[in-house]
Amino acid sequence: MPHPLFATKSVDQLRSDAEHAHGLKRSLSALDLTMLGIGAIIGTGIFVLTGSAAAKNAGPAVALSFVAAGLASCFAGLCYAEMASMIPIAGSAYTYAYATMGELVAWIIGWDLILEYLVGAATVSVGWSGYVVAFVNHLFGVTLPAEWTSAPIKWVEATQSFVSTGAIINLPAMLVTLAVTAILVVGIKESARLNSIIVFLKVIVVLTFIAAAFKYVRRENWEPFIPDNQGTFGKFGMSGILQGATTVFFAYIGFDAVSTAAQEAKNPKRDLPIGILASLGICTVLYIAVSLILTGVVPYTQLNVAHPISVGIAATGIGWLTTFVEIGAIAGLSSVMLVMLLGQPRIFYSMASDGLFPQVAARIHPRFGTPHITTIATGLACAVAGGMLPIDILGELTSIGTLFAFVLVSIGVMILRLKRPDIPRAFKVPGGPYLVPILGALSSAGLMYTATTHTILRLFVWMALGIVIYVFYGRVHSKLRTARAA
Repeated sequence: MPHPLFATKSVDQLRSDAEHAHGLKRSLSALDLTMLGIGAIIGTGIFVLTGSAAAKNAGPAVALSFVAAGLASCFAGLCYAEMASMIPIAGSAYTYAYATMGELVAWIIGWDLILEYLVGAATVSVGWSGYVVAFVNHLFGVTLPAEWTSAPIKWVEATQSFVSTGAIINLPAMLVTLAVTAILVVGIKESARLNSIIVFLKVIVVLTFIAAAFKYVRRENWEPFIPDNQGTFGKFGMSGILQGATTVFFAYIGFDAVSTAAQEAKNPKRDLPIGILASLGICTVLYIAVSLILTGVVPYTQLNVAHPISVGIAATGIGWLTTFVEIGAIAGLSSVMLVMLLGQPRIFYSMASDGLFPQVAARIHPRFGTPHITTIATGLACAVAGGMLPIDILGELTSIGTLFAFVLVSIGVMILRLKRPDIPRAFKVPGGPYLVPILGALSSAGLMYTATTHTILRLFVWMALGIVIYVFYGRVHSKLRTARAA
């Protein structure tokens, strides 16, 4: 009998749990799941990161950076789709790790996912705040006070320390987080419906920008398409494309949130793969198109700003499009927050159901059918993080946490193919059990390698805290451990 720390849950039991679960409502279609994925993916990446990656790393070849990041996400997405179709139960990579690599690894990945969704939503809330400040200034000529719209601390690389900015708190970031939390408490179907409306709006905004700006593209802005390297890794050339891929990788974070809604999907075996892969494909095409148009309209050296799309519009002289895009950016970032704050409580729900967290985290609201307690707790924690921390620290933590999850899911597909080849799989990764999972694990690990030392250190600190909680609570109350000891 394997040691309880490394014992895996029965995949057959997981499938039975999914079929007989009566807590969460099954109300989401493949279209709803696709919209949830698009809602999580299109946001900060397309409205913010495109410009900085072009200006600092890849030039016009930032389109190739999106291709590289999209491929890494696609490999992981295919692995997620196989796992989700085979184990259609809430919990995302946490559940998959439990079925393949044991309780200890499952705890580690679950704790990592908590970091990903919490910090990811906080990151987006800060970006939302920035666009709102710009929108209010542009439309009404009112400059909101920086003391109430900025983080009170920032990280200074030169001194390797946090310093005060003089601000009090980022109030808009906190308020939008609390508003989205209230929406999520009401119900998953209502949240998905609102998300679908927002997704439709921001896709229209993106397509409008592409159509309106296309005729203003100047081919000379694409020459050279891949600027010569400046003697430093990541400063243009091929290494710049790769470094740009790491930068824009944040743009793809979110598709895995689709799998956290597995127990709320009407037909998870069919709808989850569709939702994951369709959202990834649609968003990749839109990212490539926007990056090509943007660098064709404006020289890439002018795009190192927080609002590159606005800079592109200004170059065209189409005044009405500025307001339209700002509204789309605000709505788009709102939907990203909605999906990220939807995912984390469901991680808590799954871990509490296994006894690794207090049972209060598994409580479902009798009327709304949502994990309301953990949704509220998550929203409050995210609001504090968004109000207090700078966007660069939040973004780096989100990226490395997600990449870690991608590595483990990719490895898990290989393990489960070897251990349980008999389990029906509604979807299988192409190319056999090794090619895509290995590519997924290596590409994600490679992007992790480019993270800064302090980002990696913060991840280790978070993981150490998680191990302490597991040792003193999760290991003691684990239902799997208790059952095996009986």
